[in-house]
Amino acid sequence: MTDLPDLFRLDGKTALVTGGASFLGFDIASALAEAGCAVCVTSRDLAKAEAAAARLAAAHGVKTIGLSLDVRDDASIARMADQAAAALGGIDILVNNSGGGAGKSLSVLTARDIADIRDVIDTNLTGTILVTRCVVPGMIARGTGKIINLGSIAGLVGRDRRIYEGAGMKGQPVDYAAAKAGIIGLTRDLAGWLSPQGINVNTISPGGFGPRDLPADFVAGYGDKTPLGRMGRDGMDIKGAALFLASAASDYVTGHNLVVDGGFSNWK
Repeated sequence: MTDLPDLFRLDGKTALVTGGASFLGFDIASALAEAGCAVCVTSRDLAKAEAAAARLAAAHGVKTIGLSLDVRDDASIARMADQAAAALGGIDILVNNSGGGAGKSLSVLTARDIADIRDVIDTNLTGTILVTRCVVPGMIARGTGKIINLGSIAGLVGRDRRIYEGAGMKGQPVDYAAAKAGIIGLTRDLAGWLSPQGINVNTISPGGFGPRDLPADFVAGYGDKTPLGRMGRDGMDIKGAALFLASAASDYVTGHNLVVDGGFSNWK
């Protein structure tokens, strides 16, 4: 029988965390590295990715690499996957974290630039599909793997725009919600396909994290709508969920959407 702490260890494993150079992506990469995992983090900005990888290596003493990746670009994905494999070997854990972005146009659908709509879908949903498509053959060949897709409570509940308007913010576009709902559906069907082949596929759907550079009125208003009374904390509140789904502790969990939102989506 495996000791409980050992279920969460990732020694000898390798992980690819897209968008892992900052915010939740970096927190996830940090959790995996602290558990002994070698980690590749990506960013569109190569210098940013390399700096994040250096921080992880210094903090946790594991092998790391930072690579450039634009998930909207097939060639960029293929190049990154080849570089990651050459540096770290086969990818055991894939965290599809790249996403976000709303573009420069208004968030109201009828006023939104069509190019921004397409970019949000490509960055958050299509990019996740394409990176998975590139990485999963190696997992299938080895008969094992963990895939974690980053969804959002935006894919679960409609937003009250008044909380944004009251803080002078642009707000969430509906195309972002559509992309994140797509991630949740993608996870379920990928799990249906890949779980019989030894690969677990799950989603983490975070709520709002901050305060970062968010307006104080928004942070307070968001906390007031959340049962736990606050936003998620960077550097802390995503780590346990990510490590659980990446480790042997979740070997009997697949097709699941783990919501990390302080109860936001459960409170009316």
